[in-house]
Amino acid sequence: MKLNFIFLLLCLFIFSGCSINTSNAKNASPAITVAAAGSLTNAFTELGAAFEQHNDVKVSFVFGSTGMLSEQIRNGAPYDIIAAADEVSIENLYQKGFIYADSINLYAIGRIGIVSNKKNLIHINTLDDLLKPEIVKIAIATPEHAPYGLAAKEALVSSGLWDHLESKIVYGKNISEALTFVTTGNAEVGIIALSLKDEELNFNIIDDNLHTPLYKSMAVTTNAQNEKLARSFINFVISTEGQEIMSKYGLISPEE
Repeated sequence: MKLNFIFLLLCLFIFSGCSINTSNAKNASPAITVAAAGSLTNAFTELGAAFEQHNDVKVSFVFGSTGMLSEQIRNGAPYDIIAAADEVSIENLYQKGFIYADSINLYAIGRIGIVSNKKNLIHINTLDDLLKPEIVKIAIATPEHAPYGLAAKEALVSSGLWDHLESKIVYGKNISEALTFVTTGNAEVGIIALSLKDEELNFNIIDDNLHTPLYKSMAVTTNAQNEKLARSFINFVISTEGQEIMSKYGLISPEE
């Protein structure tokens, strides 16, 4: 009798535990994971918080170079969305079957500029100033993987400065790492996204005629775990509210 009673209590404990776990699973908020270019770190962090508040959902981000994120998607990474720093990467993923064609949207235009730490006494106003002897290292993102790095190289080539400055260039694996080289003093200056500048940095915009325009596209991936919610997030990014948030970080609306 005693053994039967203990067995009954054990069963009740197990089943009540299962019931609680099931309830928690049912009550969990819907979630998506967004793979986003490093240049979007500040803007998308705010966008994600606003979207979560409006919809009672969870948005997680993986920030990195567009090339690296694209490679991860091709290898099966379960990202719901990729927000690239260019258009070409989205087109390439679509051609290989990793993107829903009807989900592709142009969502912003980026700008680049020369950045230096306000703590040092180096004053850089133009690309020609990068020739100064006190400039030993110039940080940019790797052009092969990061559209902002490619734009930086194009600007230097267009200005006739690349051959003179190439030996000074240090490469970050993405635009955020290039910025870190500057903020940590491992490079005197860098060429980074306007969307990443902050009050601790001197920033001078680069003429966008010197490089290929940084039109940015985003789309839902065919690896998506929650396609419907992913499409809703993209709609939010291109909405009036979403574009107002983006503009705070120097990301230009494609409608302008």
